[in-house]
Amino acid sequence: MARKVIIDCDPGIDDAVALTLALFDSRLEVIGITATAGNVPAEQATRNVQTVIDQIDPSRRPRVGKAMPPNTGGGIDARNINGNDGLGNNSFSVSELHHQHPSDKVIVDIVRAHPNEVTIVALGPLTNLARAFRLDPELPSMVDRLILSGGSVEGIGNATTVAEFNMYFNPIAAREVFRSRTTKTIVPLDVTSRVGFSMDLLSQLPPDSTRAGIFLRKILPFAFRSYRQHYGQESIQLGDTIGLLAATDASLFETEELAADIETSGELTTGMTVFDRRPNRGVHSDIEVALQIDVQGVIDQIIRGLAEAGNQTKISQ
Repeated sequence: MARKVIIDCDPGIDDAVALTLALFDSRLEVIGITATAGNVPAEQATRNVQTVIDQIDPSRRPRVGKAMPPNTGGGIDARNINGNDGLGNNSFSVSELHHQHPSDKVIVDIVRAHPNEVTIVALGPLTNLARAFRLDPELPSMVDRLILSGGSVEGIGNATTVAEFNMYFNPIAAREVFRSRTTKTIVPLDVTSRVGFSMDLLSQLPPDSTRAGIFLRKILPFAFRSYRQHYGQESIQLGDTIGLLAATDASLFETEELAADIETSGELTTGMTVFDRRPNRGVHSDIEVALQIDVQGVIDQIIRGLAEAGNQTKISQ
């Protein structure tokens, strides 16, 4: 039976690749995609979720949640890596949906409709989840599992010297979610950054006779140019796409139960994910944290998933 999931995301090229995988993976039933501000501002994030769906046109369209600007945090984005529109400056046309519900309400509605059956895969900042848990305090106990892409076990960040982007963007929301009574799995930056994708990835994308292939071939070259320009790297990372795999194939990761929290007010450490790794720690360890990853297995899984997306989006002649 397919796993019911809500994907909470801030597309972003990486998140767009993750959505392309998820929407054609037989192991997942994507019943909701909720947009959140992060890589791009809230309005653009909502537009980008709808753009991805329009471009690849899955047979079953999930419910979409509208991103709302965060009350706290923000102040940064990743448009230098993803383009001003978040999708490689392609200026995609998109069907504007009317009467959209806020993402936090969509999360509450879906989980309430399927108690203890829904996995939430959070690929962006945790603004929506914190709001949903405030809106419905019983909700955390009704979520089957929460999978988070982000954080850093070793304290090496990508937004600051010690903070990973998703946690730094809205640390107060992240702390609320970390402290919630949900079953949580975290796939941190330490693990996802071990997997790099060379330019060979472009030759392994679905052909341009498929909707998925056309879309991916438009957005991914921009990521390679950005990584080269800003980081001096010839390869790119797809951390959020890797985070998605924790929902489909947990065997790709070795995990350990740890206690964790988010620093919210440190002058130098705001947004830092603090893990208690003391051997005789007295606090309860309640978060499953990925510490090792099968690098080749992850790459193979992503390539196969993209090929399947191509198989299901062939353009009729």
